[in-house]
Amino acid sequence: MNERPRTPPDPIATETAVVERLEKDAVALARDRTSLASFRVKLALDRTTLAWIRTTLTMATFGFGLAAFFRGVREAHPQNPEATRLQEGAIKMGMALLVLGIVATALAGTSHWFALRRLRRGEMPVLTHWPLSITVAVLLTGFGLAGVYFLLIGMAHSG
Repeated sequence: MNERPRTPPDPIATETAVVERLEKDAVALARDRTSLASFRVKLALDRTTLAWIRTTLTMATFGFGLAAFFRGVREAHPQNPEATRLQEGAIKMGMALLVLGIVATALAGTSHWFALRRLRRGEMPVLTHWPLSITVAVLLTGFGLAGVYFLLIGMAHSG
């Protein structure tokens, strides 16, 4: 039998092949992780926009409910000028909440659209210095304080 003696594998060539294979796997793994991260960011943007939609619908619903409640008070006490004043104030506050809800929905949709557009171009979404959540919180606080002020002014004039 004509057997050639086995030569041991070249350790440097073997190590180089293993390193090349690991580098290829690492690049593929990084590419997969990057696309999954981008997908998770898009899903987070969707969840945030849906949360804004729920919030603005709640504001609008509260505005309508406020007006409807005080309309019932006015109908129960048609001769009372205080009931009329309260209903008129509730209509103004309800309209303010409705307008704020519409504006916040439009701004949330616009923000979502711009963020998705940046992601599609491979850019990072930009966070503003004055986020929509802070803007809405400040406006709601202002509306609430104005409502309390006008309620107290009305009580002072009627009493």
